[in-house]
Amino acid sequence: MEKVFNMIFTDFTQSFNSPTPPAELSEALKSLWWDGKGNWDKAHNIAQEIEDTQEGAWVHAYLHRKEGDRGNAGYWYRRAGKPFPDISLEKEWEEISRELLR
Repeated sequence: MEKVFNMIFTDFTQSFNSPTPPAELSEALKSLWWDGKGNWDKAHNIAQEIEDTQEGAWVHAYLHRKEGDRGNAGYWYRRAGKPFPDISLEKEWEEISRELLR
């Protein structure tokens, strides 16, 4: 199982070579995809449009944490039911991506 999971995550990160995200991704994953490509604004625009889901709130929280807006990030972590993380942004991005790819 872990081997397949890693392959999926690898495919996700390798897709950064494309100009657009894979069509089959959820909106939350598309948001992370754009952030992974270095386009925070596009990622945030997508996150803002995600309907009331824990996944969307988690991605939105991460993006505000990355932006440096701890207060807004805290609000979104609470909506996602997640604690404010004490890990690097890179590690959190990977954690969220891996979780949402399951």
